[in-house]
Amino acid sequence: MDDSAGEAARLAADLDAREERLDEDDRLRPEFVEEVREALEEDERQRAYDLVEPLHPADIADLFEIFGREERPALGAAIAELMNSEVIAELNEHVRDELIAALSPDAVAQIAEQLETDDAVALIEDLDESDRDAVLAEMDPGDRAAIESALSFPEESAGRLMQRDLVAVPEHITVGDLIDYLRENADLSTEFWEVFVVDPAHRPVGTCQLSWILRTPRNIAISDVMKRDQTLIPVEMDQEEVALRFQKYALISAAVVDGSGRLLGQITADDIVHIMSEEAGEDALLMSGAGEGDINEPIRQSYTERVRWLIANLGTALIASLIIASFGAAIERLVALAVLMPIVASIGGNAGTQTMAVAVRALATNQLTRSNTRRVIWREMRVALLNGGTVAVLIGAATAFIFTPMLGAVIGAAVVINIVTAGFAGVAVPVLFDRMNQDPAVASSVFVTMITDSMGFFAFLGLAVASGLTG
Repeated sequence: MDDSAGEAARLAADLDAREERLDEDDRLRPEFVEEVREALEEDERQRAYDLVEPLHPADIADLFEIFGREERPALGAAIAELMNSEVIAELNEHVRDELIAALSPDAVAQIAEQLETDDAVALIEDLDESDRDAVLAEMDPGDRAAIESALSFPEESAGRLMQRDLVAVPEHITVGDLIDYLRENADLSTEFWEVFVVDPAHRPVGTCQLSWILRTPRNIAISDVMKRDQTLIPVEMDQEEVALRFQKYALISAAVVDGSGRLLGQITADDIVHIMSEEAGEDALLMSGAGEGDINEPIRQSYTERVRWLIANLGTALIASLIIASFGAAIERLVALAVLMPIVASIGGNAGTQTMAVAVRALATNQLTRSNTRRVIWREMRVALLNGGTVAVLIGAATAFIFTPMLGAVIGAAVVINIVTAGFAGVAVPVLFDRMNQDPAVASSVFVTMITDSMGFFAFLGLAVASGLTG
């Protein structure tokens, strides 16, 4: 009873300590971060270590990222013993590269040897060639061979993502043989959910979940228990396609095979969660032209990635300006046109952005394919027509009340035309980029904005002139 009470007290104390460090959303509290910072500023390294030591590796990584670039060396020196492979694996890419650059090749090699193959590759792949070679030279030959093999595959491919540690057995053994093999071999992977069954050529022929193995009598043959229907991942497949397969078929793990069907490694669901989050965020940022959008990336890199799209936007904006200039005389005769023009362009731009976001996501998740492109375009144009009609009635009525009924009719018609055009362009532009094997998220927004702005100005000003409003 006393032991139970003591354990309850310890759990309550741990919970209280956790609440002092983390808020309800599991984010480090500003007060805690400031306390660590003050300890470092006062050169009390032991106090800083004691504060950080209870944190989870992911929280230590968060703390390291919260600190400024000039503060990280002091924090790293104070908690050096805590900066293990688990923390390194959780670090932001830019922060990790900065940390690794400050370590010796031998230290980097020791960290890499503790990581799963995919995490070790992520740690080493961005190093300069000379630094990479120096780190690999310090590694165990087996680990070095695995990493060099992974680096030979394209970036963001299954070959880079896969883990080499897996359990593979021949199909002629029994469940009892498999259990004994798992218990007696200390060198096997310690974390896995499925056992891969292979033929004599090391090609996967089925899988066995651990739950099946534990609940099946020892004398039953593995070939009678295994699931022969499996999803195999080609080693060259892009990681985004891998994530889609995991999502579509609800996979926990999957075998990665080479061109001849030989088993090379496995990809697990925990890797895919990271990839899906990364790809979703990447598409959203690319649509805005913000590059990686990482607050830890160097300022110069952020500048170069963003400014090129702003320059491209400047070029497309000039097209809209030329259209306005061609109607300069009409605008001079009816100043209300200049007042109302931005409304037409802005509504069309927002409608285009909505449709484009839907199309880019549908392309990324394979919902929008060559088989249903026409249907999707027609669907979005019908949605646009309904939206355009609703907005046109509102803006038309307001304009008729403030200015003239004819001007209200003109702006209403222009809004409908522009929103329908936005509905078409919002799907057609991303699809066109996809057909050209270009990322539809990268430049679609620039061209969709150009189309909606140009059409908005042209439709509004053109209808105004055609209706005789400008005399």
